[in-house]
Amino acid sequence: MGEKARITFAVSAIKDLEDMRAYYSGEGAPEVGDHLTTKIIARVERLSVHPLSGRVVPEFHVEHLREIIYPPFRIVYRHSKNKVRIVRIWRSERLLRMP
Repeated sequence: MGEKARITFAVSAIKDLEDMRAYYSGEGAPEVGDHLTTKIIARVERLSVHPLSGRVVPEFHVEHLREIIYPPFRIVYRHSKNKVRIVRIWRSERLLRMP
């Protein structure tokens, strides 16, 4: 088996997780935000061994920009040799746009 990919998070992805937790906390269900965060991180950790397991983001059709669907979230990441960068963690119904 090859070398594991190094996983990093963009500031935007960290903010997405923080916003999600704040939302559920504001709804009086902080345990839901904690549970979702734990599950999302577990999905992300699998990318260290299987970085190509996500599908190519359909809005862009770019090989290095992929996503994992964890309903109701899209975990969007970029990959290159031995690196995975988590870019965004959005609700599934949101479409991506180029900045």
